[in-house]
Amino acid sequence: MALAIGIETPLQDDVRAMVAALNDYLIPLTPREFQFQLTVEQMSDPSVTVLVARSESGRPVGMASLKVHERGTGEVKRMFTLPEVRGQRVGSQLLTQVEQLARERGLTRLVLETGEAPGFEPAWRVYERGGFSACSAVLDYPDSGYSRFYEKNLV
Repeated sequence: MALAIGIETPLQDDVRAMVAALNDYLIPLTPREFQFQLTVEQMSDPSVTVLVARSESGRPVGMASLKVHERGTGEVKRMFTLPEVRGQRVGSQLLTQVEQLARERGLTRLVLETGEAPGFEPAWRVYERGGFSACSAVLDYPDSGYSRFYEKNLV
């Protein structure tokens, strides 16, 4: 699938709709108190860069965000691809772009939190194929048993 991936604002109707679709997918999988979703308003913070993958027709089909933290750490947030494009490596392409952006910004480590429940297996595959390794809890996330954590050193 030919894609255009670029930095965009999450405050667009079509990106808001994709965030809503992601939330609809995630909410039934894990207790709400163990979900750490950024809103589109939080995604528009200067510490967060949103990448959107668009099809040839300009339709958004995937997204991923890089949130910059202290001490050279970046966090992968709000990774999502529409169900109809899964298996076409859209997520892998987005993850590669997040990593490239992190390197350009001088970050030395990428981390992420994702769910630890049935339904998250496709995400685990994308992260593991992208060179991420499972690790202990990162940043200020609780080690609840409902989350799986990954990291990748960039040096």
